[in-house]
Amino acid sequence: MATQVLLADDDVELSGMLKEYLEREGYAVTAVHDGEAAVRLAPGFQIVVLDVMMPRLDGIEALRRIRATSRVPVIMLTARGDDVDRIVGLELGADDYVPKPCTPRELAARLRAILRRTQPQPAAGPLAVDGLVLWPEKRRAEWRGRALDLTSTEFNLLEVLMKNAGRAVSKKELSEAGLGRPLARFDRSIDVHLSSIRHKLGEGGRLIHTVRGVGYHLAKE
Repeated sequence: MATQVLLADDDVELSGMLKEYLEREGYAVTAVHDGEAAVRLAPGFQIVVLDVMMPRLDGIEALRRIRATSRVPVIMLTARGDDVDRIVGLELGADDYVPKPCTPRELAARLRAILRRTQPQPAAGPLAVDGLVLWPEKRRAEWRGRALDLTSTEFNLLEVLMKNAGRAVSKKELSEAGLGRPLARFDRSIDVHLSSIRHKLGEGGRLIHTVRGVGYHLAKE
């Protein structure tokens, strides 16, 4: 069964081009052209592509409302070089972003990367570090018995850190294993996602250490 993709962008011509390409790649794509429609329809899809600049309701506010009720993976389309929208989107729970103008091939690659990492994995037992427990096959994580409400990308990054607990993991490795793409120069995505994970962990955030000039380290206690 084809993966259901919701594409929200007010550029009708670009939407049509992206929709046509993605459908040739085997996706089932529904295109809408404003943020209100995106918020209304998002929970029924497997992944959402959300443009920041849209009428009626912009992509940032649409993302905020989607995240109030849904963990559906979201990729933001942002203006190239617009770091403010990019960082705000990641802080609100976007899984990744693609700078515009983008090629259909680039967007398809990001979709595949995120979807591949959100698929349930064969049961292999939980990962556990101190009071932090993660079940990869169930896409579930807990801190001392409290469920963690993680986005798909946050889950992936935490899984990478837990599998490498006790050693520093470079941002390059985190980007490739957790986001499914090479680390771009001046890209702050990993830092924003890790900041969010720390916040959701509360006191457990102390387990994640920043290793200056390298990346991050999940401490074993």
